[in-house]
Amino acid sequence: MKFLAIEKDNASSTGQADRDLLELEAREVYALYQQGIIREMYFNHNHEAVLLLECSDMKAAEESLSTLPLVANGLISFEISELRPYTGFERLFKASRNFHCC
Repeated sequence: MKFLAIEKDNASSTGQADRDLLELEAREVYALYQQGIIREMYFNHNHEAVLLLECSDMKAAEESLSTLPLVANGLISFEISELRPYTGFERLFKASRNFHCC
C-alpha cells in the first residue's frame, strides 16, 4: 500500500536540531529508502518533508516513521494518509460501452 506522509513541526519544538541529529536523520531516511519503504522524498514550500511510503498497512507506516531520530526525539511528527488507486477512468469506459463504431 502507498502512503503519503507530511511532516509537521511539534509545537513544543524550537524547530532546531543539531547537526549530529540531522545527520542521523539523513542516515535513517536513507536506510528506509534502501529498504524500499520510502519511495520518494521531497520538501514542500514550507520546507516540510513530504514522503511517499510503500508499507503493508498504516501501522507499518507509522512504525517506520517512528524510527526517524527527529520523530523519536519529539521534534516532528507526520500526518499520514493512505493513497488508493484513482478510479475516475471507469467513467470513461462505462460511457464508451454505449458508443458504436462502424
